[in-house]
Amino acid sequence: MPHMITKHRRPVLFVVSLALMAVVVVACAGGSTTTSSGSIAEPMNAPSNANQQKSVAPHSPQQYLIKSLNITMEAKDTQRAASDLQAWISTTDPLSTAENINYQQVGDNLYNISMSFSVQATLYPRIESYLNSYPAQHNGRLISTTKSTQDVSGDYVDTQSRLKNLRGEQARLLTLLGHTTALGDILAIDQRLTDVEGQIEQIEAHLNQLNGQVSFYTIAISLQPSQAVLTPPAAAWSPGKIWQDAVGAAGAFAQVLITMIIWLAVFSVYIIPLVLIVWFVLRWRRLHTGRPLPYAANIHHQRPLSEE
Repeated sequence: MPHMITKHRRPVLFVVSLALMAVVVVACAGGSTTTSSGSIAEPMNAPSNANQQKSVAPHSPQQYLIKSLNITMEAKDTQRAASDLQAWISTTDPLSTAENINYQQVGDNLYNISMSFSVQATLYPRIESYLNSYPAQHNGRLISTTKSTQDVSGDYVDTQSRLKNLRGEQARLLTLLGHTTALGDILAIDQRLTDVEGQIEQIEAHLNQLNGQVSFYTIAISLQPSQAVLTPPAAAWSPGKIWQDAVGAAGAFAQVLITMIIWLAVFSVYIIPLVLIVWFVLRWRRLHTGRPLPYAANIHHQRPLSEE
């Protein structure tokens, strides 16, 4: 009996062993599949990680730009256009300033007008767009537009760095000056401190100038009357117009003539005595030189003819 039980147990153990081996094989296969799928999924996620690094990467250094705009346009009424533009810019940018406004007369109530404004850098694009569209919206013509941009980022950053270093040196010199007792050292430190403070003042002035130039941009506007206004068409021949011109010329000539008569009348108190004096002098000289006056000579020549 025991021998038969042992005999039946061996096939059972063999079957159980095969089942365990199958489970192990399946588990290994699943682990390898999971590992391979994980290795495949990693490259798929690589671009997203790169994008994430790109978005997390620090921003590029700030640019410090100096911009200017020169725009020339034609307008039928340059004075009205100048007033409209100045009012619009002042309303759009309350911090803007009008630097130069010049008028040059080129005709009867016609002017070339040039204006210069300093506007905030943040509002510069809006003002530029409005100026470019203004001539077409007001029956004018845009002649030219010139823009310039200067990158002063290097100068700006370098100036800030130099100012920071000089202020650090100034602080160190002040500390040394407070702990120094030797007269020679005090004089040397004081001289160096004076030089550093002078450089700080110059650099601060330059930095303030850069701050103003990168915070406010310059816009120059030139307004010209349209050619149709400058050169109106020639008027047709009109007898009435000619009559008016002739009457006007006659009136002007009469005014000149009357003016001359009035001047002569006023100065006659000087002219008449002067003429009389000259006449008496000439007469006296002829009487004393024995030369007859022209009137007397004529009478002398005429007497013999009457006697005959």
